[in-house]
Amino acid sequence: MKEQESTVAAKRRAQMVEETRAKLIKAARRAFARQGYSAASMDDLTAAAGLTRGALYHNFGDKKGLLQAVVDQIDGEMLERMRIAQEHAANQWQGLLLESVAYIEMALEPEIQRIMLLDGPAVLGDPSQWPNQTACLRRTESILRGLIDDGTLKPVDAEAAARLLNGAALNAALWIAAADDPQAVLKKAVAAFLELATGLRR
Repeated sequence: MKEQESTVAAKRRAQMVEETRAKLIKAARRAFARQGYSAASMDDLTAAAGLTRGALYHNFGDKKGLLQAVVDQIDGEMLERMRIAQEHAANQWQGLLLESVAYIEMALEPEIQRIMLLDGPAVLGDPSQWPNQTACLRRTESILRGLIDDGTLKPVDAEAAARLLNGAALNAALWIAAADDPQAVLKKAVAAFLELATGLRR
């Protein structure tokens, strides 16, 4: 009986930890999007979540750790949107282009601009080195390798092509996020990206 009670208590504690983390991430996401990372007050943020600074430090270490958690959450949502975009493609090559363009287009969204493309790189470092970008690179490389093997693409080095394609999409998004006229830059960036990518076709 004691063992069963202990298991129930442990599950309840884990649930409470997850609820606390979710509240903090939600409050931080709102604050970082509206005010920016630097201007967001940890006291205001934790108060908005109905929690203390101690809860923030216990769960995330510091403000930077909280930003990392917010970035991870948004990144997961972006990846899902990219996956949905490529599902409508007639083939893998078109799918790769559609998901790349979807990623570039997301740079127009204020939350993604501020958190993922402006504050994230400034605080967490080069986004091309983030774990999610590394996983994305490996996936792109795998798709390109298959397209090279089946004759869709020219016989180029798959890793090199993946790094250049992913780098072009990332830099297009960073350019859009920092632009005075993001819509105008989006059109130019997408057109140039597609021309560059099409150069890989056999």
